[in-house]
Amino acid sequence: QVQLVESGGGLVQPGGSLRLSCESSGSAFSMNVMAWYRQAPGKEREFVARISTGGITTYGHSVKGRFTISRDNAKNMVYLQMNSLKPEDTAVYYCRAIVPADLKDYWGQGTQVNVSS
Repeated sequence: QVQLVESGGGLVQPGGSLRLSCESSGSAFSMNVMAWYRQAPGKEREFVARISTGGITTYGHSVKGRFTISRDNAKNMVYLQMNSLKPEDTAVYYCRAIVPADLKDYWGQGTQVNVSS
């Protein structure tokens, strides 16, 4: 059983920055692939970023160069640093854990990010 809790969302001006955090329960965090997705109203859920167990990162085209995913295995945490935010980044951001030990993945409850002037 894995539980994910996101935090750090809020309202930010265009061009500003936010850092999202995702805290994961469980003892096998370092063995899990972690990712961030987002979903805006009326839109499909969109891949944002992924980090492998070895620290290899992958980004969606719309955020590449602006967002950075990282993980702290000692704290069971994954982060999403978001810079140069645009109004189109407004969405609910979800943390995802792919857990091979459980043969399944888990999702957090989401945290709202609003980019608006």
